[in-house]
Amino acid sequence: MTTFIEVPRGLAGVIVTDTEVGDVRGEEGFYHYRQYSAIELIEKRDFEDVWHLMLKGELPTAEQRAAFIAEVTPLRHLPKAVADLLPALSGSVPMEGLRTALSFAAAHRGMKPLLDIDEETRLADTLFASALVPTILTALHRLRHGMQPIAPRDDLPYAANYLYMLTGEEPRPEHAKAIEAYLMSTIDHGFNASTFTARVIASTGADIGATLVGAIGALSGPLHGGAPSRALDALDAIGSPENIDEWVRTTITNGERMMGFGHAVYKTDDPRSLMLRDVATSLGGPRVEFAKQVEKRVVEILAELKPGRNLYTNVEFYAGVVMEDCGVPRDMFTPTFAASRVIGWAANVLEQARDSKIIRPRARYTGEVPPVPVPAP
Repeated sequence: MTTFIEVPRGLAGVIVTDTEVGDVRGEEGFYHYRQYSAIELIEKRDFEDVWHLMLKGELPTAEQRAAFIAEVTPLRHLPKAVADLLPALSGSVPMEGLRTALSFAAAHRGMKPLLDIDEETRLADTLFASALVPTILTALHRLRHGMQPIAPRDDLPYAANYLYMLTGEEPRPEHAKAIEAYLMSTIDHGFNASTFTARVIASTGADIGATLVGAIGALSGPLHGGAPSRALDALDAIGSPENIDEWVRTTITNGERMMGFGHAVYKTDDPRSLMLRDVATSLGGPRVEFAKQVEKRVVEILAELKPGRNLYTNVEFYAGVVMEDCGVPRDMFTPTFAASRVIGWAANVLEQARDSKIIRPRARYTGEVPPVPVPAP
């Protein structure tokens, strides 16, 4: 007789595997990439160092870093067949186009199932895919708005190159640094929906392209990767400081979701939000000060109306403010998230590929008791 194990809805709090990639400790307001604090990495290292850490398992020495940059820089450039496909995909939003373009790029490269390739080939496939995603996304954005794609510059690091391909101008150093901080903060974040999706697909032995395309589909959902633009929409809806209290009270009283606030794991301040608030403050401007006013009043009014219910800003709230200030348009907020998270997905896929056990849970059937006689036509 089969024994079933009852678990919470959505698998909340359920441990499904072991990982060395990283973790989120929500009660503490802390998360890490492998053994290092993600926030400390942002303060002390560059994006390429963390990319190396996630996919190769260690922070690089200066020599290893130079070799890694030389390895991934050529991979940023679009294969001609992929570039030729992009105009046909540019009518949709970039996240939709990315799914098709990355799937095609994987097929064009001839990616084979994880089950049939060695560790070195798996790593090469993940580097190819993670290097290519930013180029695909920025090209799709420019084509969608009637502009020609811009090829990556080999002399620019990851974040600066992303802004360059997006806007056509070499970014100001403070903008490149701010976007790098955001990208580094979102590389990985525990067993979220998209990471779990990637690992489920990897557990079947599918190819790297299939695992990442599945993860992109999960990230495209507004409850996962779509909140930064909605958080800015909320600031727009409030409009000015004198409207804050009325908007916040109405939203809370009506039980509506407050985009940019709350997190499924953190029970205290989201460390990514605290870091990005500092980044936003360093950039300055009226939008930043307004966002800080809104944050303050949300926390205060919530304490008044719903004592004991703690609600803090999450990464999306200040991410939107920072990206907007650096020239990233709102329809590119979630794609920008994908441009970094693809590395975290890849790290998880490589780890999952070392364990060939397929992920195969069960569902409880709650329909009419079978077997019901099949009626005649």
